[in-house]
Amino acid sequence: MFSKKHPKLEVVIGAESVFRGELMSKGTVRVDGGFEGTISADCVIVGESGRVMGDITGKELIIGGRITGNVRVTDSVEIQPRGEVHGDIYTVRMMIAEGAVFEGRSYMQKNNTELAYVPVEALAG
Repeated sequence: MFSKKHPKLEVVIGAESVFRGELMSKGTVRVDGGFEGTISADCVIVGESGRVMGDITGKELIIGGRITGNVRVTDSVEIQPRGEVHGDIYTVRMMIAEGAVFEGRSYMQKNNTELAYVPVEALAG
């Protein structure tokens, strides 16, 4: 599952956990519990039991749970059959499976320079 397309799993928020704040990671972040705040990571996976209240930026986003907030992703967004997004999506490529819920606006960018994802190492230095 984790290859060049899915960077190394760096952060897991378990199904019985709740996190509030700002999370930045160079690798993959998986949310199976609750998250309130902002997430910035190369890849974000919201599992079927995951709930995110806040904005997400990154390269890739896979949604099996629920997101309430705006999304800015430079590569692709995938909303799986049980996934829900309540907010706007800015991306280059989007896939929505049958059964998924998307309430908001989608903005399909021709080039990803307008999406403003900044890797963590650029912020640290």
